[in-house]
Amino acid sequence: MPRPRRGRKYAGPDGTVRNVRLKRTPDGAKKIGTWQWAMDPFTGTRELNGLRVLMAVINNWDLKDENNAILQQAGEQPEQIYLVSDLGASFGKIGFGWTRRGSKGNLKAYSHSKFIKEVTAESVSFYVPSRPALDHYPDIPDLEKRLALRWIGRNIPRADARWMGDLLGQLSAQQIRDAFRAAQYSDAEVEGFSRTVEERIAALRRL
Repeated sequence: MPRPRRGRKYAGPDGTVRNVRLKRTPDGAKKIGTWQWAMDPFTGTRELNGLRVLMAVINNWDLKDENNAILQQAGEQPEQIYLVSDLGASFGKIGFGWTRRGSKGNLKAYSHSKFIKEVTAESVSFYVPSRPALDHYPDIPDLEKRLALRWIGRNIPRADARWMGDLLGQLSAQQIRDAFRAAQYSDAEVEGFSRTVEERIAALRRL
């Protein structure tokens, strides 16, 4: 990678970058834009609500619209794929914390974080995404943007949350552990992350 756009400080003199993680794009797919949580073709559907639940399961607190992508696959009948393309702020704290270290890929922060905030007869609310830590409050524009994201984890139809729990419940214990193992976590981290995910899936299925 002779001229990487990001992370240039990690590249050696010959352009070699070590210990990298790569993001795969479906074959023949091209990014054509982004989509908004509050304004998209799927608002109010069980599937979008299920995606909101999934973001809470993995503690993805950085739910800015620019982290969403629309891909279009080539072919006689082009298909558009709407996805959350940036999941970097996951498996850590429930919001922008004091340091970035605890905000992603942090077993202690993830396993000790709160999950379900409130359950009513019709809906369920999650703690993710939460408001940022106090040291981020001086940045008023960013604070307002972060606070405006909290609705994504609030007031989700209870039936839709349980539906997502049943879908996730089809994953075997081995499949969940293989996912974390593929990310090169240690054996202890693989087990810890997996147990927390399984506990959250079980909580959804009890709704």
